[in-house]
Amino acid sequence: MKILFIHQNFPGQFKFLAPALVAQGHQVVAMTMQKARAGEAAAPEWEGVTMVPYTATRSSTAGVHPWVIDFETKAIRAEACFRAALTMRDGGFAPDVIVAHHGWGESLFLHEVWPQARLGIYCEYYYNPQGSDVGFDPEFPVADPEGDACRLRLKNLNNLLHFEFASAGLSPTRWQASTFPEPFKGRISVIHDGIDTQAVAPNAQVGLTVRGPNGASVALSRSDEVVTFVNRNLEPYRGYHVFMRALPELLRRRPNARILIVGGDAVSYGARPDPAKYGQRNWKDIFIDEVRGQISDADWGRVHFLGHIDYPHFVALLQLSTVHVYLTYPFVLSWSLLEAMSAGCAIVASDTQPLHEAIHHNETGRLVNFFDVAALTDEVCGLLQAAPERQRLGRNARAFAQAHYDLKTVCLPQQMAWVQGLLP
Repeated sequence: MKILFIHQNFPGQFKFLAPALVAQGHQVVAMTMQKARAGEAAAPEWEGVTMVPYTATRSSTAGVHPWVIDFETKAIRAEACFRAALTMRDGGFAPDVIVAHHGWGESLFLHEVWPQARLGIYCEYYYNPQGSDVGFDPEFPVADPEGDACRLRLKNLNNLLHFEFASAGLSPTRWQASTFPEPFKGRISVIHDGIDTQAVAPNAQVGLTVRGPNGASVALSRSDEVVTFVNRNLEPYRGYHVFMRALPELLRRRPNARILIVGGDAVSYGARPDPAKYGQRNWKDIFIDEVRGQISDADWGRVHFLGHIDYPHFVALLQLSTVHVYLTYPFVLSWSLLEAMSAGCAIVASDTQPLHEAIHHNETGRLVNFFDVAALTDEVCGLLQAAPERQRLGRNARAFAQAHYDLKTVCLPQQMAWVQGLLP
């Protein structure tokens, strides 16, 4: 079978699936906008997958109506992918199956190139004006709720147009699949990307060295009291503001605790800070500035901002964690939460819909109201002083991850069967 993957930053969610299909003997090709470093040629192959780059030749139109700028951007990317696909077709390539993360629009016109190919799309999220991320946090209200509902309808054009010719969908969680409308929702299979629970496993001997605010190195082991918090970027969508507001009391009550915060300074999901209100500061600095005056210099020396870290250090951080905190708006569930479960972390998480599939209160972790800073502080402090309870929750979390999200025994076989099922 000839299989074509489409992902703006391949491999993305397909990092295990694509090589597994290669290993089965299929011809696997991937189209991606991923760019090589300056002076380097694009990699022609990755894990046996033939790589085909494409490049957008223009940017969005200055001054375009704000409700349509998202779709214009997707159309620009879709045209770039379409033009590259025409070249592939003219060179003799004709896929049997196309598997696309369609969220950036790239696969929008591929049916015009290969009408016989069966398309499966990765259904990460469908935007809704109520009941999910939009309007969830009253601290950051939408300035024009009625107009924003119109904007979201247009933002879903990319989803809706794909439904016309996609044969099936794949979604990593039940809640994410539930955001999509019928009748296409009935064609979505819920299969997670998968967690390598053998690689992400408890390690009593783990050690990690971090730098403090003063630049001094601090060596940490499992005997230390460590609270971890992980985001791709530090922003309200992932509860960064709530976590920071818990720090003054948490540091006061736990004088030996170290706080390890992973994440960048940019924005992954929500809006950037309003310059009229916050100036040119990013979300990270805004909430540091808010709480810093409530924290002594000595206590602040126990707060470590690690930025982005490589994957082996990320796994070590989870293995080191005494209590792991995960907060999110009703939105896409992070891999990091399930990896924390696989590592056997004792987890305190927000009581929001995406968490309910994985964190069962007092069984695989503890749930707290997203906005309740005092409850978050109490739960973290309570677990820090209750080793038997941490161990129980960590064992249960790992067992749940192994049973429901293990890459090799659960998720990958189901993904492979889903790809095979795309053919009539």
